[in-house]
Amino acid sequence: MRLTAPILAALFSLVPLLPSDASIGPAAPAGHAEQILDRLSHANQWRDHIMVVAHRAGWKEMGQVVRAENSKAAIDNAVAIGVEMVELDVRRSKDGVLVVMHDATLERTTTCRGKVSDATLSALRACRLVVEGSGIVTDETVPTLSEMLVHARGRILINIDNKLEPEDLVEIVETARGLGTADGILIKTAIWNDERLERARAVLDRIGPDVAFMPILADDAVRDAAFVERVARAFSTRAAEMIHWRKDASEPLTETGGPLFSPQARAAAIRDDFHLWINTYPITDRPDGMVAGGRGDGLAFAGGKPDEVYGFWIARGATIIQTDEPKALIDWLDRQGLRRHYGGAGS
Repeated sequence: MRLTAPILAALFSLVPLLPSDASIGPAAPAGHAEQILDRLSHANQWRDHIMVVAHRAGWKEMGQVVRAENSKAAIDNAVAIGVEMVELDVRRSKDGVLVVMHDATLERTTTCRGKVSDATLSALRACRLVVEGSGIVTDETVPTLSEMLVHARGRILINIDNKLEPEDLVEIVETARGLGTADGILIKTAIWNDERLERARAVLDRIGPDVAFMPILADDAVRDAAFVERVARAFSTRAAEMIHWRKDASEPLTETGGPLFSPQARAAAIRDDFHLWINTYPITDRPDGMVAGGRGDGLAFAGGKPDEVYGFWIARGATIIQTDEPKALIDWLDRQGLRRHYGGAGS
């Protein structure tokens, strides 16, 4: 199936300069992050353009780890290939500093061992990031969130994967505000019932309405499109991250996209002008596409069936895809006519 721009438009026929800094990497075109934010903020104007998010900042190519995850080098590569947003995982050091690290422990991705929460920032400064698999030791050390926000500033947006508690989003946002980068982040938290909705509301009341927020909704608990719309309206959300579980490799590939990609959910996204977001990246030691009904990056590229992954999700309303294969996905989207280039940018 070849999804051209006219076909995609038919699917949605219901749709009525920052200061310089020595630590910032290679430049993107002036105002590039503002253009990305505009597309994130006005979903209905950009439903013929699929936004791409690089999981762990973009560490893989064709299934192989080629750079350190959550690294400045990964951000630089994501900017260079035209990715809209990088995901960064946030934890806290022993002395309370917000740092960027996926795992609770250090051994998989650094030259150190032990828990991140047991190490002070000065100790983490001695831990060099490694390229998982090859074991290549890089020149980068465990970064603080502040350092990564400055490195990305004005060039690309940051999807904050908060490994702490929802209440820690307050400090995360305060950190971004202090650096003048609050308009460059997307914060999120999981919401699966009214109790979690109220907890998120209390956090967002403390933060204020000027920072982009996205609920995470998973169909093991959320199966009603009306709840999706209620959550989206509660926060004027820019996007909703949808999890469609396939917990066992023996389960067939999803044929419908599940309740979160139902016609009712898609209609809610159009009414309230927000993006539907799907994650196609694999989870370590779990079936490919576990959070995408089995339709993930492995099937798309190793299996040679990108139409059955990305085409499937786009046809069901997804306009943001988070992937471990950002370059290959952007190339595929370009061939399908599903990217609208940015002024002066390369994607």
